Amino acid sequence: MVEIKTPEQIAKMREAGLVVAAIHAATREAAVPGATTKDLDEVARKVLKEHGAKSNFLGYGGFPATICTSANEVVVHGIPDTKTVLKDGDIISIDAGAIVDGWHGDAAFTAFVGTGHAPELVELSRVTEESLWAGIAAMKKGGRLVDISKAIEGYIRRQPRPASGKYGIIEDYGGHGIGSEMHMDPHLLNYVSRKRGKGIKIVPGVCLAIEPMVSLGTARTHVLEDDWTVLTDDMSWSSHWEHSVAMTEEGPLVLTAVDGGKAKLAELGVVAAPDPLG
Repeated sequence: MVEIKTPEQIAKMREAGLVVAAIHAATREAAVPGATTKDLDEVARKVLKEHGAKSNFLGYGGFPATICTSANEVVVHGIPDTKTVLKDGDIISIDAGAIVDGWHGDAAFTAFVGTGHAPELVELSRVTEESLWAGIAAMKKGGRLVDISKAIEGYIRRQPRPASGKYGIIEDYGGHGIGSEMHMDPHLLNYVSRKRGKGIKIVPGVCLAIEPMVSLGTARTHVLEDDWTVLTDDMSWSSHWEHSVAMTEEGPLVLTAVDGGKAKLAELGVVAAPDPLG
């Protein structure tokens, strides 16, 4: 069953989404050479406290931290610690969430640590982020879930191949429904699978966390003994971008973007829904 939200519930999710956006801003600024991933987690904790929000990551399935910090070859679910010290030239994906009055927000971005990044890393992040927005733009009232998957994969496949030879669209992880829980039905693939069919119909009240993950090599991954940290099988570096998005009567609302997705969607010919918080 897919949870359909009322406009009032979407407004609460927008509040949670703005807290996530604040976490992103603060952790992006803190992701500098010499910082540990534990430092970033402390920054996120402080932002949640300032906004009176709760973490939806801490304790989820036993996860021991407030955010996920996934550097370089780590795709997702990296656990913040004091041993992982960021270095000049690293990339790190920061996945954060928040709960406001029982309603969830969830989003991720890839940050560049210091300077001197290889052009293919810059392009990797750009391609992943743009594929996210292609997926968001394809989330249309009356459409199907597969339209989003098709848009994400299609954008990535159309890009020039990197020096490594290919972009790997991570197969074992994808987007999901979000609302009164962080992870809900439906599961959203970042590629088209004939076995999955067309998926649910997109109607007002459907809320999705759309999150492409792309590597500079394989699409295959494995999990470390901590049962959380996910790495690419070939140790190629990867990027992760995510937004929580609500479908409303007026169109898509990007709950975790400061402007609700208005500017970026306009570039793609899509009108974002009005912000319920004004």
